[in-house]
Amino acid sequence: MNGLLFRRPVPGAERGPDGWRLRWPGCAVMGILNVTPDSFSDGGRHATPEQALAQAKLMLEAGALVLDIGGESTRPGAQPLSAAEELGRVLPVLRALSGWPVVLSVDTLKPEVAQAALTAGAHMVNDVSGLRDPEMVRLCAEAGAAACIMHMRGEPRSMQERPEYEDVVAEVFGYLRTQSQTARAAGVPGVLLDPGIGFGKRLEHNLALLRGLDALTGGPDPVLVGASRKGFIGVLGGAERAADRDPGSLAVHLHAARHGAAMVRVHDVAAHLQALRVQAALEAGG
Repeated sequence: MNGLLFRRPVPGAERGPDGWRLRWPGCAVMGILNVTPDSFSDGGRHATPEQALAQAKLMLEAGALVLDIGGESTRPGAQPLSAAEELGRVLPVLRALSGWPVVLSVDTLKPEVAQAALTAGAHMVNDVSGLRDPEMVRLCAEAGAAACIMHMRGEPRSMQERPEYEDVVAEVFGYLRTQSQTARAAGVPGVLLDPGIGFGKRLEHNLALLRGLDALTGGPDPVLVGASRKGFIGVLGGAERAADRDPGSLAVHLHAARHGAAMVRVHDVAAHLQALRVQAALEAGG
């Protein structure tokens, strides 16, 4: 049984002496809800509140445990967005989704955006910069919000410019463990660890991290893997368009689940949940 602790009410969580603990069996699904015009896969498809809510409804009905709402593209080469622009995209959607029976995550690296999003109804923060900013740690602790800590080398606009590692598995996993300890010591109630597939990594780095997942999932913190439709899948599977990479995404995420991932972050929620349920039944002997 996997779980994540909050110190604020969360749909589906049980209240205990230390806060609200969300528990789930096996590998859960986080649905990607990009309210951006320029995300690498679905930019512009859910850019209006109406489009975003329609997609949220589909993902919730399919069985997503978490909806991850992002207003700034973090694709390789993406240019930074102002906090005001990002808030203008995510706040209307978060306010409309507040009260829905689903955990709401805000995908941002800006503390001011995270603060406003938590006030508007988000339950957790997905920080692709890995809680590097002490202000992000502080506000998550004060709000009682769980955080997803992702590893990224550099920043989105430059992260794929000659990324180098001596030992990518040791460096990435070591960073995540250190950031988790720092966050917990500061009062962040619960963390998910994300190795940041595709964020400042070449093909061989992504494969090494995925092959070495046992070393991270064997620790005390739940692990999230997000490889949905990413470029390395296109390279391996011969799919130039991001929209054609769902079969490869399923392969990667099923591998992650077999090796202990507690959650996967995906575009196609329904297909992933079907595949994960079948795999779970096979592993349990029916």
